[in-house]
Amino acid sequence: MGRDPEARLFTGPRGGRISTAVLRDATCWDEVVTKLGYEHLRRHDLRHTGLTWMADAGVPVHVLRKVAGHGTITTTQRYIHPNQQSINDAGAALSAFLKGDRSPRGPHLRAV
Repeated sequence: MGRDPEARLFTGPRGGRISTAVLRDATCWDEVVTKLGYEHLRRHDLRHTGLTWMADAGVPVHVLRKVAGHGTITTTQRYIHPNQQSINDAGAALSAFLKGDRSPRGPHLRAV
């Protein structure tokens, strides 16, 4: 009620943008990843994971671009890393399509 729709949902300690240092400290990031044995994991890696999962769920790349705040779809595409199962599923979907439209004994495609 009366709130600016463009206002930040979360703000830093002084009311501005949340810096990576504030986020790291607030989440105890360094301690958590060390305890879990993932010292190499960066918070930024989670953007890649989240966008990849959304892409695997069928979210169109133009929507992912908006979610990520990227200026171009090309940048967004660099964040999406399909796994082998996603590649296999794409081949299976194409095989099913070809079998349905062509012949019952249509080609069967597989990732190599």
